[in-house]
Amino acid sequence: MEEHYVWVTTRRLQPGTTLEEFERAWRPAPYPQGLRRAFAYWSEDGQEITGVSFWDSGTACDSYRASEPEAQRRAHMAPYVAEEREAFYRGRELSVPQA
Repeated sequence: MEEHYVWVTTRRLQPGTTLEEFERAWRPAPYPQGLRRAFAYWSEDGQEITGVSFWDSGTACDSYRASEPEAQRRAHMAPYVAEEREAFYRGRELSVPQA
């Protein structure tokens, strides 16, 4: 099984912030090197967003997390974020039996 390197970040938005406002500040530029795939999931009320990104390696993810573009991105998001939790994981896809 292929092993994945995954960065998961969950953010609760400031009261009155819309998902659209947050998404404009959230998009990374430039696109990070070593990032394979990224997903965003949000709660039904649009006030909590979980980002899940898959990386080539833990080193690639750590390098981006310590980069100036990521610091700028976080500064742009800060006015919209009330709370943030993040963690880095290693894992693999689970096989699901076919019916």
